[in-house]
Amino acid sequence: MKIAYFRKSGIHKRMDWTTVAFDWNHARSFLAIAEEGSLSAAARALKQTQPTLGRQLTALETELGLVLFERVGRGLTLTPTGASLAQHVTAMRDAAAQFSLAASGRSDLIEGPIAITASDISSAYLLPPVLTELARIAPKLHVNIIAANDVRDLLRREADIAIRHVRPTEPELIARLIANGSGRLVCTQSYLDRCGTPTDITDLSNHEFIGFGEPQQTIDYLKNLDIHLSLQNFKVHCDNGVVSWEMVRAGMGLAFMDSRVVEKFPGLIHVLPELAPIEYPIWLTTHRELHTSQKIRLVFDLLAKMIPDAMGERGN
Repeated sequence: MKIAYFRKSGIHKRMDWTTVAFDWNHARSFLAIAEEGSLSAAARALKQTQPTLGRQLTALETELGLVLFERVGRGLTLTPTGASLAQHVTAMRDAAAQFSLAASGRSDLIEGPIAITASDISSAYLLPPVLTELARIAPKLHVNIIAANDVRDLLRREADIAIRHVRPTEPELIARLIANGSGRLVCTQSYLDRCGTPTDITDLSNHEFIGFGEPQQTIDYLKNLDIHLSLQNFKVHCDNGVVSWEMVRAGMGLAFMDSRVVEKFPGLIHVLPELAPIEYPIWLTTHRELHTSQKIRLVFDLLAKMIPDAMGERGN
């Protein structure tokens, strides 16, 4: 039966297992060290101890008879040989991830873990109503919300579903444009009392802004809208969007914020209301194989329905 299956699948040649001269777990540790840059960081990523990883790396170098890393200060740098081998181990890692995806995609049970990644602002102010409804209709699900502003890799199973403003380009992923968001320039009355009210778009260069993440990215983006700012306008910034938003609410500066979020906080002032709102798409993304899972499909469809409904609009 096994031989018939492999012949039907096109796998005719048996592998010579004696040519595999290393432990695959050691290869996994090697790649984690290469990607993280140090034993301590790799240990945290793999949830192992640093001495254990050190022993696995030494064992792999001994098995292969090669030096894979150079010690540079407290970090590790790949040797040319190590860099070459890392490419092959990366392919092994991706194949293992595909195996995991294929297996989980066949699940027919609406239970177990599922991970959703979204920005911290969306996670805090957009997802709670969806999660409340999800808990009602699928009480056996265990949802992990990854509130992160960086783009998590769905292919490596860092998350099952992503809510983002950028459409993915990988052919293994499917994406649906579920809505179009908009942002307005807002602040508190206390800020206007302290710093004055901007009179026109050019006057914004004389005001204080709160940075959501790296200020230079905001500066570059707003320049396309003919709003010219510099780093001097951003005396305070934070990578955490919720923290930055609380700074705005405390009267520390101006910021562009999603209109849905602004509506949750009465008393905020729309600055230069004649300005056209900043518009951006909202994409819902998952893996093609995971989208065949009843569990993933349920959550995906619920997000696709409730987020546009909450915004009062529908994507394409």
